[in-house]
Amino acid sequence: MEAGGSRQWATPLGLVACGWVLAVAAAVWWLVAESATDRLFIGVLVVALAATAAHGSICRPRLRADREGVTVRGLRGPQHWSWPAVAVRVRQDRRFGRTVQTLELDADPELVVLTRLDLGADPQVVADELHALRG
Repeated sequence: MEAGGSRQWATPLGLVACGWVLAVAAAVWWLVAESATDRLFIGVLVVALAATAAHGSICRPRLRADREGVTVRGLRGPQHWSWPAVAVRVRQDRRFGRTVQTLELDADPELVVLTRLDLGADPQVVADELHALRG
């Protein structure tokens, strides 16, 4: 736990940096591609990689919590909810033959769904820490 009883979670910095490196590498590939078809598909790849890396950079930290409530950072900026306004739960689903956990923050009318990739930690562990902070 950080100073003042607050805690934060974000996509691992190494993963965000890897996204930027891949976006730059794809851009170089786009520059040396010769056919228009190759340039089109590589261009789409560059945009997708850059958008994903930008999202990971802009939305850091993705989730912050303290004794007052939770703050989720998105592309539209941070949104804060006090503890009485938000319900925290972990949902498990089977996808492609494996079990996937997500952390759901239900702040009526908003539903924020965060994955292990968003948090850089197991959603169940994060939920347990949030319940402890909530008191």
